[in-house]
Amino acid sequence: EKDIPVVNFIMHEIHCRRNIEVCCFCSESIPKSEMKNHIESEHVQVTCKCQVKIEKGLLKEHETSACPLRPAICQYCNIQLAFNKLQDHEVYCGARTETCGGCGRNIMVKDLTEHPRVCG
Repeated sequence: EKDIPVVNFIMHEIHCRRNIEVCCFCSESIPKSEMKNHIESEHVQVTCKCQVKIEKGLLKEHETSACPLRPAICQYCNIQLAFNKLQDHEVYCGARTETCGGCGRNIMVKDLTEHPRVCG
């Protein structure tokens, strides 16, 4: 699948047919001697801690961007918890109140960034 100078094309084609295979899962060109290792390291099914079955080669991306158990930080208190618990936690955490040093009123944590504009 690469551009080859015409003068080298026949030799290149012979070499490829003898030594290269196209992976049936990802369509990558892989040396025949490494195909078994490629399939075992990239395409074998593994189970994530969230119980999703996924190809081993895709696990890292899943764990960082899609796994419901990936770590997440609360925007209000900065504690780390599982992503699937974040929304409920932030609803509770943002509803806590703190006393405003300017006006003395109790302000919900979720409103603290906007409060200085209307304070007093």
